[in-house]
Amino acid sequence: MTSIDLLAIVAHPDDAEIGAGGTLLRHHQMGYTTGVVDLTKGELGTRGTAETRASEAALASTKLGLSARENLGLQDGFFVQDQESIRRIIEAIRRYRPRVVITNSISDRHPDHGRAAKLVRDACFYSGLSKIETGQEAWRPAAVYHMIQDFYLKPDFVVDVSEYWERKIEVLKCYASQFFNPKSEEPETPISGREFYGFLKSRAMDIGRPAGFLLAEGFITDRPPGISDLLVLK
Repeated sequence: MTSIDLLAIVAHPDDAEIGAGGTLLRHHQMGYTTGVVDLTKGELGTRGTAETRASEAALASTKLGLSARENLGLQDGFFVQDQESIRRIIEAIRRYRPRVVITNSISDRHPDHGRAAKLVRDACFYSGLSKIETGQEAWRPAAVYHMIQDFYLKPDFVVDVSEYWERKIEVLKCYASQFFNPKSEEPETPISGREFYGFLKSRAMDIGRPAGFLLAEGFITDRPPGISDLLVLK
């Protein structure tokens, strides 16, 4: 039976890499299994196509060291909180049995991010109900954490990604259709400019500084995380 320690379930290919790429790299390096489930193919994206995004995601997955990645094929921009969508996510959760799920920001510039955040959070709960039958054993992740994406939101905790930052940027460059490419003739977007990488690094420095980290990725949780050893906190 497949079991993934840390599973990102996100709206679009490249969401996990932007918001939690360093965290995924760090945990893979620590020996945990990691994976990504993309809800949509990102077919409404201004640049590139669903086909290019799929090949880019495959390359990024290799660089991240993912144990699994799949796309649920929900409709980009128009997926909704309905039974079909929730069931498809439940099936993925029960298939991978993650200990921890990372998902989109609870509120962000892109409307899909906030909607995905609620959809995934709800599916994680419903996945634990045995009376929802999918032909799989019920499974509920121990925790669901929300990334911080375009809008700044105060994190509840941060993950030190200082030593993984350059590798994260290399992963992002797998998405050649989406990020800075001086040879591209496609329209500019908020993430396609040269300055976007600088924005990400400045955000990571801002998030990491209070914890004493050079660069960090921040996360928000619906409930206070529990610990058994105060001395492990930074």
